[in-house]
Amino acid sequence: MPLQVFSSPNRGPQEKYDAGVLSAADVVTRKLPDVISSDAHLAADCVLALCFALAGAAFWRRAKEPALAAWVCGGSLLGLTLLTTYPGRRAKSIHFARHIDIESEMADLLAILPKILRIEKHPRRHFFTLMSATLNTVANLTDFAESD
Repeated sequence: MPLQVFSSPNRGPQEKYDAGVLSAADVVTRKLPDVISSDAHLAADCVLALCFALAGAAFWRRAKEPALAAWVCGGSLLGLTLLTTYPGRRAKSIHFARHIDIESEMADLLAILPKILRIEKHPRRHFFTLMSATLNTVANLTDFAESD
């Protein structure tokens, strides 16, 4: 499902740019073949969770809200990763095929997080836009058929 989080007609030029980046990343990667294995997806999720943690630490001194949001998002992604049953691994609570739906919703949340935190005019919003596009890209390029 394409991102529809920027539906307000009162968008400024920067919001339109962010929405364009997110939509382009989503549309382009949906048409590409699924090339990321489940093990590579696991590694990517761990790296993304680490990026959230490091960003939270970097944001902390000047902007507490984005720092806390980055830590919450990183913890959520790490929790999702730890609760997911990856093919060839021990069974856990969340099936690997369901993982993509949850991850796509997380990417949508990341896309609107700057607006929720009222930092849409602040440079830190780019981090959340980048992470949203990255999560969508990883999810769209992952071969979830191997989990059957």
